[in-house]
Amino acid sequence: MSVILRSPRHRRCAIALAALMAIPAGAIAADGRLLATGGATQFEGSAGGGLVPWAVLSGYGTDTQDGGTAFATRVDTGDYSLDAAGVAYTFRNRIELSYARQRFGLGELQRRLALPVGRFDAEVIGAKVRLGGDLVYTAMPQLSFGVQHKRQLDFAIPSAVGARSDSGTDVYLAASKLFLGAAFDRNLLFNATLRSTSANQAGLLGFGGDRKAGRSLVLESSVALLLDPRWAVGVEYRQKPDNLGFAREDDWKDAFVAWFPNKRVAVVAAYADLGSIATLDRQRGPYLSLQASF
Repeated sequence: MSVILRSPRHRRCAIALAALMAIPAGAIAADGRLLATGGATQFEGSAGGGLVPWAVLSGYGTDTQDGGTAFATRVDTGDYSLDAAGVAYTFRNRIELSYARQRFGLGELQRRLALPVGRFDAEVIGAKVRLGGDLVYTAMPQLSFGVQHKRQLDFAIPSAVGARSDSGTDVYLAASKLFLGAAFDRNLLFNATLRSTSANQAGLLGFGGDRKAGRSLVLESSVALLLDPRWAVGVEYRQKPDNLGFAREDDWKDAFVAWFPNKRVAVVAAYADLGSIATLDRQRGPYLSLQASF
């Protein structure tokens, strides 16, 4: 697996990641929280897994520190590809603000249908507030409320197949808890996220449709086993609405391995099963994400 930096935007993100990795360890504001407790960055820009936002906030800053992340992600199913890059910043481990830019490569669909464009671009502006609890130190889970405002930037084709709008706002409530020594003397993380959304394929194909125009309440979940402080393995599941009549929309799932060599860098590799996307079935393939924390 490899991240293919095809555009100036992705090359700039790689340069930013390299620069952050070069910051001396003593300059990182993230010294207060435990390694890996900030999670990775999901493809929509929020702290969490690859597909699902968790209740944790980006970076490693404590209640008296700020911190954040920059990330680059690529998913390739053979027929389609998705590149995402962005940044997030957390204030005093209380409020996370994030931005992600996405590029959805149409690949095989463009060739079959002779479409006039080869990709869709989208952006996600996010905010997350920690409501209470702590991932590690309290009996109750960490609870966070999040908002993701999404805009599809190439709406002509999604509109033609039934999408109602080029923008929409997801809201979600996430609960995350790390159980120490819970499985074979290893730490075990559970996350559950309840999302209200009208997005088609997470917003890449617009919002609402001819089958259903309004919102759906969907469940997302993650389980991760920390093999040691630097390595974790896990699975994720994300329910999806099914708004468009021209093609069904399946739930997403993945199995992942995450490596946290230090508090500056995280690498997540996964195998993602995205089901049927825009009439093409069995969309499965590798997922790779690089994250730098500051």
